[in-house]
Amino acid sequence: MPVFEEIYERIKLATSSRTQVELAEVLDIRQSSISDAKRRNSVPGDWYMKLFEKYGLNPDWLKWGIGPMYLRTEQGYMPQDAPASLAENTACYGDALAKSFMCTEYDMQCVYSDNAPRPELTAAGKISLPFSLGREGLLALRMRGTNMSPLILPGARLGVDTLDVSVLSGRIYALFAPNEGLMLRRVFLNGTQDGYLLRSEASDFPETSLTPDLLSKRLLGRVVWILQEL
Repeated sequence: MPVFEEIYERIKLATSSRTQVELAEVLDIRQSSISDAKRRNSVPGDWYMKLFEKYGLNPDWLKWGIGPMYLRTEQGYMPQDAPASLAENTACYGDALAKSFMCTEYDMQCVYSDNAPRPELTAAGKISLPFSLGREGLLALRMRGTNMSPLILPGARLGVDTLDVSVLSGRIYALFAPNEGLMLRRVFLNGTQDGYLLRSEASDFPETSLTPDLLSKRLLGRVVWILQEL
């Protein structure tokens, strides 16, 4: 599940909401606002404040599944751990740098068309990540293909910031492509500044170009970290 879905499931469990209609009533918002958040793959910040004020829920637990489930109870501010079945904390050390969280990783293979909605990605497994690598809008992917070798090898784990869609020339981005699914490319503004060039790291892959509108439609986000065995 994308990052929104993981947080959404924790919110439903904590509030005993079974449907979007019920959750919309809990959050005092329109049901369409939940659909919009799902489409953006991002949970609005005011949801966390409302859930804390109404239920005493810990924003860190909602985001990452770590720490106490509640920061406030009927007796006051008394942290209460989440039930063992819901907890995802894989490190219980005092040092913040030692903390980690469980994240779903996704396969880059999918069927994409510019004339259809973006496809749902297939979960490839779970990965334990340092807390410092987490961020709002993070999507973890498992690299396929050799076009970014030797920088990024097949099987590498990638962190994609799906909220970072402002292209800066030379950075690596994840994009959808017909017949390929998700792919990685370095993106550059072309010489006439009216389109973009997409380049692989491996020299035997051809350079391609996209119009600004098509790039915006296909762009998933920027690659912000890589984990791989050398």
